[in-house]
Amino acid sequence: MELTTVWFIAIAMLWTGYFVLEGFDFGVGMLFRVLGPNEPERRAAITTIGPVWDGNEVWLIMAGAATFAAFPEWYATLFSGFYLPLFLILVGLIVRGVALEYRGKRDDPVWRGRMDLMITIGSLLPALLWGVAFGNIVRGVPLDANHEYIGSFGTLLNPFALLGGVTFVAVFVTHGAIFLALRTTDDLRVRANRLATRAGVVAAVLTIAFLAWAQALRGDTVSIIVTIAAVVAFAGGLVANLVRREGWAFIGTTLAIGLAVVSLFVALFPNVMPSTLEPGSTLTAAEAASSAYTLKAMTIITAIFLPLVMVYQGWTYWVFRKRVMVAAS
Repeated sequence: MELTTVWFIAIAMLWTGYFVLEGFDFGVGMLFRVLGPNEPERRAAITTIGPVWDGNEVWLIMAGAATFAAFPEWYATLFSGFYLPLFLILVGLIVRGVALEYRGKRDDPVWRGRMDLMITIGSLLPALLWGVAFGNIVRGVPLDANHEYIGSFGTLLNPFALLGGVTFVAVFVTHGAIFLALRTTDDLRVRANRLATRAGVVAAVLTIAFLAWAQALRGDTVSIIVTIAAVVAFAGGLVANLVRREGWAFIGTTLAIGLAVVSLFVALFPNVMPSTLEPGSTLTAAEAASSAYTLKAMTIITAIFLPLVMVYQGWTYWVFRKRVMVAAS
């Protein structure tokens, strides 16, 4: 297998890890005010992601860095064309991170209310815009012969990409609700379980529509099989949640998100930025790749350090695996 293909697969896996892990803490961020009518329950919901949310964002940093190093032309085309949505995603992540760190610094309801709003917006906005961005990557954007984006921000707001944004939000809400049901107790757990069931039905419909549309645009046999597996896994997660088996439900939504992202990358390959203009304007993995020497050096470095990162993050989840109790008010 060529190193170009290896690194395309590696970047797909990094994005998969990011959406699986960041997906549930985006979901918690969007839901904790809805599910927690009082401060102790809101604090408990935030505590479930407190030790891990910043570690989850490491996957985004690695995905961005790997794209920059392995496929610099892909990185340049993506960031030049998607500058505004990516900037808004960055703002949302900063706002959310600041609010999560400073929410408990003052014992003031007004202060906490502002921080709560920042967490909600900082979770919703990136989830929505990541869906829009990936929808456009799969659908294709107007590129000229030099692989430069010649559209506008409005070009990115097409029906397929907007469906992707709404789908990402709905799936992450469901994923987050199941995570809260898995990690909390008492009434908060029950409410999270019920909301996951309701949101899951909406998310399932949107997911089937989005993935079916994606496969119709540029799918093949393999990507269709992976898509079907993602839908089955999501349905299994919802059934498990319905019978209060939160662990299996979380495994189901985790597999569903992972397989859905993989199906998009499989459908995309060997292209990295399809063009909606001339077929010759499409940017392929081979055209966007760095030199063979660079890819070889990156492979060696990644083989050493990536397992260490994964072991450390796995240890973190193991240490903080117990359910969070709602403190007495």
